[in-house]
Amino acid sequence: MLAVVIGGSGSGKSEYAERMALHLAGERPRFYLATMQVWDEECQARVQRHRKQRAGRGFVTVERPKQLAGIPREQLDREGTVLLEDLGNLVANELYAPGADEEKAEQAIWQGVEHLVAESRHVVLVSNEVSTGGADYAGETERYLRLLGRLHQRLAQRADVVCEVAAGLPIYYKGRKLV
Repeated sequence: MLAVVIGGSGSGKSEYAERMALHLAGERPRFYLATMQVWDEECQARVQRHRKQRAGRGFVTVERPKQLAGIPREQLDREGTVLLEDLGNLVANELYAPGADEEKAEQAIWQGVEHLVAESRHVVLVSNEVSTGGADYAGETERYLRLLGRLHQRLAQRADVVCEVAAGLPIYYKGRKLV
């Protein structure tokens, strides 16, 4: 099962997605798939905040900033639940990798998601809501937003559950409420 949780910055999407992953996993294995590349102190602070948030909840952390399809099967469990945090980081990592372009990045991300779905019982994917900004962007930002938007649409079609979190409250667009 694939669940997609989208929300703006500070919306509570990560906390909600974690509760969803814990609910789905039950007593089965839990994996936290971290996609952030740590570039500076701000990134390090976000990583620490998320580690503290999930401490003591039984997640095995798998750090993989790109090429998710390359995660060895031995690092996952077909009966486990994967919490992927988050698609926005993954898109940036794949899109701005040396030699990458939108098509290659999209293909790598899609193959990675399909790999996770095939190798896990449940996947909960977290992403940033970016389509309601209302501003005109150009250049690299436009390219990033275009790719993230396409992936959101593809994921919504593929997913069993799609919800958006606003002010800590989930709004379900597809599937039944899980938590």
